[in-house]
Amino acid sequence: QVQLVESGGGLVQPGGSLRLSCAASGSIASINTMGWYRQAPGKQRELVATSTSGGRLNYADSVKGRFTISRDNAKNTVVLQMNSLKPEDTAVYYCSADGVKGPLSRYEYRRWGQGTQVTVSS
Repeated sequence: QVQLVESGGGLVQPGGSLRLSCAASGSIASINTMGWYRQAPGKQRELVATSTSGGRLNYADSVKGRFTISRDNAKNTVVLQMNSLKPEDTAVYYCSADGVKGPLSRYEYRRWGQGTQVTVSS
């Protein structure tokens, strides 16, 4: 099973930057896609950015141009660089890992990290 640990959250002023990191362990060979989601109070969890093992990147429209996701397959890590932060970016950010498992790799899965709080406030 894959385990994910996030770090790097905190409090930052509007316009500031934060760098979130996620380290994967366990059945890391089964991971295809890693990414970041976020969830604000009273709102659904939403995609922020994803990166496939082949390097394809996907960003939510709300963060494109401000956030950058990077993937290091050798280190089994994914990083989210967040610049020009806005109050509406305030949320718990979760690292995710998607992949396959089991005999013949027939079962798809998604794993979540524990979440890290990002608060953007003056």
